[in-house]
Amino acid sequence: MKNNVLLTAFATLMFASLLGPLTASAESSGFSTNGNVTVKASDKTEPLDPEDPLKPVDPGESPSTEGDLRIDFVSAINFAEAEITKTNRIYPSLAQLFYGDTPARGTYVQVTDLREGTPGWSLQLKQNTQFKNNDSIELNGARLSFDKGWANSGGTGIAPSVFRDTISVDEIGSSYQVATAAKGAGNGTWLMSFGASEANENNQENSLTPLKGKDGKAVTDSLYNKQAYSNSAITLSVPDKTDILPGDYQTELTWILQATP
Repeated sequence: MKNNVLLTAFATLMFASLLGPLTASAESSGFSTNGNVTVKASDKTEPLDPEDPLKPVDPGESPSTEGDLRIDFVSAINFAEAEITKTNRIYPSLAQLFYGDTPARGTYVQVTDLREGTPGWSLQLKQNTQFKNNDSIELNGARLSFDKGWANSGGTGIAPSVFRDTISVDEIGSSYQVATAAKGAGNGTWLMSFGASEANENNQENSLTPLKGKDGKAVTDSLYNKQAYSNSAITLSVPDKTDILPGDYQTELTWILQATP
């Protein structure tokens, strides 16, 4: 038995040759779990609002794992349709939306630790493949970056440490540390976010911007039927020298929740 929980999800990006009316890509991400923890299973914790973690929210279907140390929720990392340009190829991700009245939030991961003794844990991220289209043509040198990380909880325990500097995923297949909970910390349910809304009361910098089309009108997310937002805390950069063909591109990401012995 391994003291790791592995959760695989996908990030998607669509390129258009010309920028027409924008549409938000918000399809549910597929996922699979292929890891175990050496603890008995317990009930699932429903997703919570990362800016008001005593409030349950409904983001729709989401990846999750089971056990006393588990990942309850991971935001899908998707991007709005992007224009193919020669330079300035930096694309912000879409913000997390919810059904109901909950406003847009930053991208986040929700972790629950119910183990006795609060031994600690670490959360890592690995990009398994480069962004590629259906013909296996890759966006050579494309790089995901995660910034403005912070942690929140409805409990009173000791918070895990979230990597505050930019996490630049430079090497495919390498693991990058996102958050760590030392012994005595990270017990209960914690939400690790990248970015936040302007209305947050957690002293976090606003990273969300309402999406508008070329006509100046608001872009409506077709899944949630509400205003779509971009989140500048997570970006994808593509080198100027990389050829881009119109179409959908996808990569595979693995979130690794590791139990501290």
